[in-house]
Amino acid sequence: MHSGDIRLHGTSLTRIRPERVVRHGLVQVPQGRLLFAEMSVEENLEMGAYTVRDSAAFAAALERVHAMFPVLRERARQPAAVLSGGEQQMLALGRALMSSPRCLLLDEPSLGLAPKALDTILDVVERIRAAGTPVLIADQNARKVLQLAQYCYVLENGRIALEGDSRRLSSHPGVIASYLGATES
Repeated sequence: MHSGDIRLHGTSLTRIRPERVVRHGLVQVPQGRLLFAEMSVEENLEMGAYTVRDSAAFAAALERVHAMFPVLRERARQPAAVLSGGEQQMLALGRALMSSPRCLLLDEPSLGLAPKALDTILDVVERIRAAGTPVLIADQNARKVLQLAQYCYVLENGRIALEGDSRRLSSHPGVIASYLGATES
């Protein structure tokens, strides 16, 4: 039996339509990016702003995304399908940011990325978090997530096995053995 409730700032999001979830401020960057491959970079960003009705707010959001990811401005007219994996992840994150989320969910942002591309993404995620937007990350790259996160949950078979401050968890023997590998002394 599965039950529960998802709340954001006191509002239940459990039984409302996805577009209303976005209007309440909860936005997801899905695993695998799920871009509109044949659409341009610009059109993908516009899709992320479908809840934004004010043209000034749209322009400001677009400028913020371009400031974070200048390559998206350079490639604005190119189809999303021709971007590298790192650029596609930047586009997926940029698309999510177009609606100015109150909380951002990232599902496996490291999937298929070169280390340098992942570092670029995580640097932007850290800036987003530092600016006050809560970020939840589900990722199997425990080492990188523990370096970035403040608080972590370790899930095993769909249940919380451990939770706590990321620094404490990064030195937990079970986390080291199962997720980080042995470290040399």
